[in-house]
Amino acid sequence: MSQAFICDAIRTPFGRYGGALSSVRADDLAALPIRALMERNSGVDWAQLSDVLCGCANQAGEDNRNVARMAALLAGLPADVPGATLNRLCGSGLDAVGTAARAIKAGEAGLVIAGGVESMSRAPFVMPKMDSAFGRSNAVYDTTIGWRFVNPRMQAQYGVDSMPETAENVAQEHGISREAQDRMALASQHNALAAQQAGHFAREITPVTLEQKKGDAVTFSQDEHPRETSLEALARLAPIVRPGGSVTAGNASGVNDGACALLLASEGEARRHGLTPRARVVGMAVAGVAPRVMGIGPAPATQKLLALSGVSLAQLDVIELNEAFAAQGLAVLRLLGLQDDDPRVNAWGGAIALGHPLGASGARLATTAVNRLHASGGRYALCTMCIGVGQGIALLLERV
Repeated sequence: MSQAFICDAIRTPFGRYGGALSSVRADDLAALPIRALMERNSGVDWAQLSDVLCGCANQAGEDNRNVARMAALLAGLPADVPGATLNRLCGSGLDAVGTAARAIKAGEAGLVIAGGVESMSRAPFVMPKMDSAFGRSNAVYDTTIGWRFVNPRMQAQYGVDSMPETAENVAQEHGISREAQDRMALASQHNALAAQQAGHFAREITPVTLEQKKGDAVTFSQDEHPRETSLEALARLAPIVRPGGSVTAGNASGVNDGACALLLASEGEARRHGLTPRARVVGMAVAGVAPRVMGIGPAPATQKLLALSGVSLAQLDVIELNEAFAAQGLAVLRLLGLQDDDPRVNAWGGAIALGHPLGASGARLATTAVNRLHASGGRYALCTMCIGVGQGIALLLERV
């Protein structure tokens, strides 16, 4: 069986909701890191690219009609290079990386771009059609995040808890205190700002040039979501689900815009195109959990992946755990038998600080994990995240 290697990885800065990237269409946004990969790897014969796989969770607006294919064409890849969009909601970008690796390992692909995109700022409102010829009732759904066009049978059998509600469910069932959640949020912000100042993210970010209606173009080159805060400031924030709850805007991930792309290759294709492998994709696993506690999904997915690979938690040097909410992040750590402040976890910050553009986040985890492995000299990295409607996904990388 062939091995699959990550040879390069790059992303846009992540913008806040309605922020710097809100004027950029999702297909144009996804094209930016692909184009940056092409420019950074000019020795590659891009006509030999087997596929472009892009994760995207929404696909209700400008990201419709196979955003991977549109982004590939907009980036300037040859027209005969195909593309496919994957949707495993929040896990889409990580699934794209794992799926690309599986194709390479199977010998059915040699060179693949995988990544993800989400423009949550530009997610549209949608309306259903009438269910009868002269129906007078209607509804409008905001597609930014969460349920729409709910199936009554799904609601009756499993409930349709919103994402923050699932975090409250997890906090209650696993005894995750508000203070513990705020401490994780504070660590995320501090770690992200420290990594930003140390220049760690500059190595994985391609600046975005933003044309202005008036005046010169502006260059956006730094994640927009991290902010200075304190435990006292976080403690003052009101709960967003119910009075007396513990989930707040401060201990939840952001609503963001961004894109990421990774270049994967077999050993032979890497040699042929002059690429240097940086990490081997050891494997990927997914797992299902009850939708109302979707946040615990990374725990069984990680356990399944480690059992398949024969690697133990103790052997991991880097852990990138997507912080959809501090409540679920802490529950996952405790279910895995890890300490709340395990230094291997999100040492450069997580989604609470950096943001969570749904389809791009998993690809960002893999990108940061590779860079952390090389910065620290570690061997193994775990990337894992929870997924709406009750799933978890995990990917294992080995530095080369």
